[in-house]
Amino acid sequence: MEASLQSQFLLILILLGNEGAAQSVSTLMGARGAGMGYATATLRDEWSLLNNAGGLSRIDQPTVAFAYEAHPGLIGGNRIAALFSSPLKIGVAGVGLFRFGDDLYNEQIISTGYSNQFGIASLGLKVNYIQYHADGFGNRTAISLNFGGITQITPRIVIGAYVVNINQPRISTIDKERLPTKLVAGISFKPGGGIWIVSEIEKDLNYDATLKGGIEYSINKKVCFRTGFNFHPNAAFFGLGFLIKEIKIDYAFQYTTTLSGAHQASVIYQLQKKKKKREG
Repeated sequence: MEASLQSQFLLILILLGNEGAAQSVSTLMGARGAGMGYATATLRDEWSLLNNAGGLSRIDQPTVAFAYEAHPGLIGGNRIAALFSSPLKIGVAGVGLFRFGDDLYNEQIISTGYSNQFGIASLGLKVNYIQYHADGFGNRTAISLNFGGITQITPRIVIGAYVVNINQPRISTIDKERLPTKLVAGISFKPGGGIWIVSEIEKDLNYDATLKGGIEYSINKKVCFRTGFNFHPNAAFFGLGFLIKEIKIDYAFQYTTTLSGAHQASVIYQLQKKKKKREG
């Protein structure tokens, strides 16, 4: 019990940050992206709302999605997310829910986003309402803005970029803590044969850059194998994906030397039968 409380207290200190540099747990979700090292800047799928909102514009029918990530080696470190997205007369809109933690410490986020296609590029904006809760410390809230875009350079090459917390919202009036701004840019390449190669660089303005990369291999668009990596901090990833009619089921495993293994599973259900081909 004592060890559990100590680990929880350490988690709070890490996530709340120090010297005015607040920290938040990653909201990147979706086992497809997780299997490729979370190199999601150029991915245009149902989880774009929680990754690069610019990818939402490729959603062509109403869709619901759920994801759960378990960290057996980190008490109170599990994450869960749910979202709904739907095309409009112009563009695509989505709303999502995200939660991290337990009763001692947790982060809860409500996100709403919109994306539209402009020629070869798609742009997206996301608004987040964030609540932090630490037992004994009360609640802190903030509203943040994310903006991103994805461009199809050639039929085989896609580039994407997005900014997290553009407005750097303040979460404390006492010590002037602000949420950190992150800049993410990536490129992906489809050489053919069902192979999709992704890479990106993520830079938190307060910390060193993280390099990410991954590969997806699809067999008849029904079964996918994925792998990925991160450098600084170092991590290895592996994933599987299955398409069964209107249901997509994905699984990913992440391994780091500090937190050991993490498992994520996600399910996507398309409420209407798919009408046209989507890429990315």
